[in-house]
Amino acid sequence: MATRGIAILDFGSQFTQLIARRVRELGVFSEILPHDISLEKLKEKNPYGVILSGGPSSIYDKGCPTRGDLKALVEEFPVLGICYGLHLLASEFGGTVEASHHREYGENFINWGKTKKKQKVWMSHGDFVSVAPPGSEVTARSENEMIAALENKNIGKGFLGLQFHPEVSHTENGIKIIEEFLFNNCKASPSWSGKHLVEHLVKGIQDKVGPTDKVLCALSGGVDSTVTASLLVKALGADRVWCVFVDTGLMREREADEVVTAYAEMGLKVKAVFAEEEFLRELKNKTDPEEKRKVIGRVFIEVFEKAVKQNPCEWLAQGTLYPDVIESVSVTGKSVTIKSHHNVGGLPEKMNLKLVEPLRELFKDEVRKIGRELGISEKLLGRHPFPGPGLGIRILGEVNKTDLEILKKADYIFTSELRKHNLYDKIWQACVVLLPVRTVGVMG
Repeated sequence: MATRGIAILDFGSQFTQLIARRVRELGVFSEILPHDISLEKLKEKNPYGVILSGGPSSIYDKGCPTRGDLKALVEEFPVLGICYGLHLLASEFGGTVEASHHREYGENFINWGKTKKKQKVWMSHGDFVSVAPPGSEVTARSENEMIAALENKNIGKGFLGLQFHPEVSHTENGIKIIEEFLFNNCKASPSWSGKHLVEHLVKGIQDKVGPTDKVLCALSGGVDSTVTASLLVKALGADRVWCVFVDTGLMREREADEVVTAYAEMGLKVKAVFAEEEFLRELKNKTDPEEKRKVIGRVFIEVFEKAVKQNPCEWLAQGTLYPDVIESVSVTGKSVTIKSHHNVGGLPEKMNLKLVEPLRELFKDEVRKIGRELGISEKLLGRHPFPGPGLGIRILGEVNKTDLEILKKADYIFTSELRKHNLYDKIWQACVVLLPVRTVGVMG
């Protein structure tokens, strides 16, 4: 941890990266580390404090993730345990954790201390702390009198434990609880900014990619791939970053030309491949959405492979974000898989390339913040998210040239009106879909 910050030990929660994000929002650097990182390595990083994340396990599960040095950890650093992290702390310091067959999930209410101040929180747990560790103060209880928060200031640097998740937006004033831990318990310094984040990501790329290796970057025209390419150029120089933009013909009206022009103005080395005919030919007679996705993915790889043969590279860069990753696999821990995702896996293995994903621990708004720091235009940064298969999955039924042109024009009219009335930036995603429906008009 070149920059001093907060170490987050990942016990497999799908909210772990959200904890890191909240810490960064408060101006403090955060780093997610494996739950079993050695105390020695942790001390080398010299964090202000340590957060133990939640997780899907019970402390009574065989082979559950744990640490045998929690007492030593608390001697060295202020510690915050969230949900599963609380159970580990309570068990280690002499409290009682009970397994429950009734899983408490979702909105709940707790009451703080003697004031009985009520707060809405988000719970997600099975086990619960029935008896607090000796010397600990129970600072909040749920409405059914279960321990919701406790604190111990008498051991080492002290620890705080929460049964709920302060990092999620559903918990009222959760950010204030994290803020209290950072600046009161840990005495952290709020010195983290967009500039520091760019420097951190650039160094990460330089440490990962060999000193002479070249990187291939697939550009889509979207925010994620654009910021990825800009970061790579800043880290490695334009001569070592080769970008390929594939126009599938399934993009919005005029979009391909606008994107290629924008990339040229940014000084990126981009090879543009216009392959609408190939995609439409392979999509003929295909009506099932999942089949269309697979066809588009397969043809993209085939077109992409042809384009890159003339310029061999060792690495493939992808603009994968944290929400993409967590659906498929935890960043460092053992979280539960939700589903596979189009940005994770596939292409690098087929092309025998190593993978670099500099944005994989970030959220979309953080990526836009980095883009501004890199000087990317607001027009590119403000573009709405767009599905990988493009308009191919916004046409219900077979994709053909005629219907594609109709959808492009309809989409263009809609987005133009949104911009005209200053609504485009207030909407997360403008979605126009062509339905296989015909209407009959009656005259007279």
